[in-house]
Amino acid sequence: MSKTEFTPPPNFIRNIIDDDIKTNKWEGRLMTRFPPEPNGYLHIGHAKSICLNFGLARDYGGLCNLRFDDTNPTKEEVEYVNSIKEDVRWLGFDWEDREFYASDYFEQLYEFALKLVRDGKAFVCDQTAEEIREFRGTLTRPGKDSPFRNRTVEENLDLFQRMKAGEFPDGARVLRAKVDMTSPNLNMRDPVMYRILHASHHRTGDAWCIYPTYDFTHGQSDSIEGVTHSICTLEFEDHRPLYDWYLENLEVYHPRQIEFARLNLAYTVMSKRMLLQLVQENFVSGWDDPRMPTMVGLRRRGYTPKALRNFCDRIGVAKKDSMVDLALLEFCVREDLNKKAPRVMGVLRPLRVVIENYPEDQDEELDAVNNPEDPDAGTRKVPFSRVIYIEKEDFMEDPPKKFFRLAPGREVRLRYAYFITCVGVVKDENTGEIVELRCTYDPATRGGDAPDGRKVKATLHWVSADRSIPAEVRLYDRMFTVPDPAGDKEGRSFKEFLNSESLVTLTDCRVEPGLKGAEPGAKVQFERVGYFCVDALDSSPEALVFNRTVALRDQWAKVRKGQKG
Repeated sequence: MSKTEFTPPPNFIRNIIDDDIKTNKWEGRLMTRFPPEPNGYLHIGHAKSICLNFGLARDYGGLCNLRFDDTNPTKEEVEYVNSIKEDVRWLGFDWEDREFYASDYFEQLYEFALKLVRDGKAFVCDQTAEEIREFRGTLTRPGKDSPFRNRTVEENLDLFQRMKAGEFPDGARVLRAKVDMTSPNLNMRDPVMYRILHASHHRTGDAWCIYPTYDFTHGQSDSIEGVTHSICTLEFEDHRPLYDWYLENLEVYHPRQIEFARLNLAYTVMSKRMLLQLVQENFVSGWDDPRMPTMVGLRRRGYTPKALRNFCDRIGVAKKDSMVDLALLEFCVREDLNKKAPRVMGVLRPLRVVIENYPEDQDEELDAVNNPEDPDAGTRKVPFSRVIYIEKEDFMEDPPKKFFRLAPGREVRLRYAYFITCVGVVKDENTGEIVELRCTYDPATRGGDAPDGRKVKATLHWVSADRSIPAEVRLYDRMFTVPDPAGDKEGRSFKEFLNSESLVTLTDCRVEPGLKGAEPGAKVQFERVGYFCVDALDSSPEALVFNRTVALRDQWAKVRKGQKG
């Protein structure tokens, strides 16, 4: 078994596989598949499925196929196919030569349907969609047979073949399985297998005008590919009897369907419908908005594939739905970036500081550590001069008792530089706003330590006013104000819980000059501020734009500490 970054604990799926290996149920084989519908962009919930299916194949020496369940041409596009492939590769998985499509099996699926018709187990129904829903019944009321349920095999074969030939308009007829209209499981009440849809398919063009439903396609595609363990999310549990019914009545190879709980992440939504609303109604800039839980959005925000893989392993696999704390995801991102992101200094809300006793015509290069977590990362030079910028929040004119940063008459350390003491404050004459500080420095403290051993209670980050470069910084936060915005909130729309502070854009930031020309996607830690990445779309060498990936504060550590207490 190959090693992963975080060794996943045992779970019920692995237990099933272990038992199957012991009994040689599948003759030593393990075959899984990741079967997305190419009708949208993948989100972090799909990442869990990708990691599970490809991870099991990796750990047990098996194979995992990538299969696109492309049975609805009106909603599917090549754009989505390409984005899905990019996402799977970005996560670190490879399907090698096993890229399949449900549309590869259209002819075989049609032959399967013909067999069920010939065996008297499927019929052509002329009811409208509304009539089918009405006849289906409810959880407390059994369904009623369609008036077309007892057509002869010959009539059903004739009508189904004419459906395929394009003789009827959209919605005129459907092919249904003949199962049991009184079953307590609504999915077993004569489900639709084929519908008429005169629409061009992204791969088969106009070759077909009837398309199989997902329920009919899924199990048969698994069978054709020789899948051993068909792993689905929990909402398909009620579909499993139908999955088994089709395979048993077709008398073909029969994989085992296993359901697990989908990922529900606090302070976000996973519904494609809801995510589409956010995009279409301009609550976000697009599918790749860094606030979105989509893979393209997470990638643009600066999340790493290793962090997502570790997150998926840490949350584990369960049979019951639950809500995962967003702080755990942030912990995994922070844990990965802490080891690899170089440290730099960036001032987001600059306050001008003039060091009065520093020579006006002098500047110097100071040594700064690139990453204390990486002994091989080395050091860099940062320019220091008479005029610098610090964060506005690092100064208070009348500080409270526990404020240890800069204040009038107080001495603090500048990171990698000198001790400075505030000796004056300059304010705007009209507004009274503090616009400049006057300070002195101790030349003997170069590098940040005092030779006489005196201590200070705060260390501030800073940048040279003359040598730093401008940047725009986008501070992203959780998208919603409540943990479960999609839950029942007395009929309120999930959009009512949108966080108005989920994006704060700062345009007057200053960063170290060494960041000039930083590549799109490059990741850094702004010391004392957080982890950031260069925006892949809007940033340029002439106009740097940074996205906040995650703050430095480890909320997950606080959660775990509280749980232990």
